[in-house]
Amino acid sequence: MNFRGLFFIIYTLVFTQINAQTCCSGGIPLSNNIGLSQQEKSTIQLGLNYDYNNLNTLNFGTETLNDNSRLRITHSILLNANYSITNRFAIEGLFTWVNQRRKISQFGNQNLDQTSGIGDAVLLLKYNFPELLGKTSNLAIGLGTKVPLGSSTETNSQGITLNADLQPGSNAWDIIYWTSFSKNFNFRPSLTFSSRAIYRSTGTNNSYFGNSTYKFGNEFQGFISFSDQFTLFKTLTDPSISFKYRNANLDKIDGFDLDNTGGDWVSIIPNFSINLTPNITFSTKTEIPIYNNVDGTQLTPTYRITTGLLLKISPKNTLQLN
Repeated sequence: MNFRGLFFIIYTLVFTQINAQTCCSGGIPLSNNIGLSQQEKSTIQLGLNYDYNNLNTLNFGTETLNDNSRLRITHSILLNANYSITNRFAIEGLFTWVNQRRKISQFGNQNLDQTSGIGDAVLLLKYNFPELLGKTSNLAIGLGTKVPLGSSTETNSQGITLNADLQPGSNAWDIIYWTSFSKNFNFRPSLTFSSRAIYRSTGTNNSYFGNSTYKFGNEFQGFISFSDQFTLFKTLTDPSISFKYRNANLDKIDGFDLDNTGGDWVSIIPNFSINLTPNITFSTKTEIPIYNNVDGTQLTPTYRITTGLLLKISPKNTLQLN
């Protein structure tokens, strides 16, 4: 074995054990993808989405470093299921499958760690208050939990247990607080202003590496969106633009703050939806970062793409397929 190869192995082992947590924006996009709209009583909504998250931007605080030796990619399959118990009360679940990959390239060598499997899930109860804050307005609140279904003890090819940020699951229960608001305008009823806020109070994994504790930082996400409806080739489309702010506190290991985790992120999200049939909607959106301010040195998202289908089964309408 030459000296360069030996140095790379030593570097990789040290980097993996000490700095593998330098990625707070990877993982499964749970909070990003909950909150389907309220529908009439007994309506079922089923959403199936694919989410691709590419992290190839290394930040130190707000500064982008000229270093592309580290790449993090997360592939997620997301299944939403929403049932309207009444015209105002609904229950929603989000179930996930995830593949996470982290590649480090140094001195002509590459080290790849990856995991795949069922991820954690979310259950959310939501209640709707139509026109509580004025005509054509809608306010909704929700309370839920993140259920630790995924494995948190996956190992790499050498049999070493991977750090928390690469595990499919967290082995911790979280509490999720959710609220949304929307308003239509008299001068153009199809134009909608909406906002959404999600706060996730994270639980603690009490068996991290067998005898340690690990807690992801509490997280807040806020969205402001503008959407409209247009007819394109006799088909109804819904383009929208959203601005997202995300704040995450530092992670904790054995009760102590973990460096190179947490921060603030701002991104812009253009979205395009088209009604394939009265009951099926196709949508695709791209999340593009416009501001990052992270603690220490971290990989941050370069871009994110989410695309999929939403099926609505209403008690008054049969499923129509073209």
